[in-house]
Amino acid sequence: MASEYQKENTDDPLIETKNEVKLDDTSNQSYVESGEENEEIENDNLEKMILSTGIRVGTPVKTKFMSPFIVRANPEGLYILDISKTLTRIDVAAKFIGRSDISKIVVTSAREYGKTPVQKFCEVTGASGIIGRFMPGTFTNPSLSSYMEPQVVIVTDPQADQQAVLEATRAGVPVVAIANSDNVTSNVDLVIPANNRGRKALATVYWLLTREVLKKQGKIKSDNEMKISIDDFETKLVEELS
Repeated sequence: MASEYQKENTDDPLIETKNEVKLDDTSNQSYVESGEENEEIENDNLEKMILSTGIRVGTPVKTKFMSPFIVRANPEGLYILDISKTLTRIDVAAKFIGRSDISKIVVTSAREYGKTPVQKFCEVTGASGIIGRFMPGTFTNPSLSSYMEPQVVIVTDPQADQQAVLEATRAGVPVVAIANSDNVTSNVDLVIPANNRGRKALATVYWLLTREVLKKQGKIKSDNEMKISIDDFETKLVEELS
């Protein structure tokens, strides 16, 4: 029987009331310590929830490009990606995006499971999305009605979105890619190592990226102010919609 991680990694088909009570020093210290403990518990629960989505579970294949992001193989033969590098790269990508005109950030996904995450990311941040088939010439042919001049291109999968990667490279536009253990990333400027096949995993990656971009934009100041849930970014299955 396939594990939950294996199922998640299966290829899919081709987004103050002020307290007036006066506290003495002892009470205030206890309050602060309690607040810190609650924050630690909340962060711990969030980390466990993120890991449960299969975000770090790769495929049975690894490339030389992705080897630096792999920590081990699990008993089922699936390569496990380094979640610390995933989070670090998401933060770097957010800083990169934050220095650009958000309306000039283009996010693509040829994968069905990337549709809702990309749409939600664009809706919340103001970026532009290209869902499904990428029209050849979109970044290189000014005569096309769909022509765009992005400052940064984000792709959900450098293999499935290879046309977007190729044209962005030709146009001299930086490429950020969510890449799995088996991806070739020779034309990618910034790799975000993560499971880019799983429905929940993709929702989590784009949720995390959205949160960091919102912080860089100054729309939220802390992680706790992120009111949109990972579920909001998840592509729903047909049976879930019926």
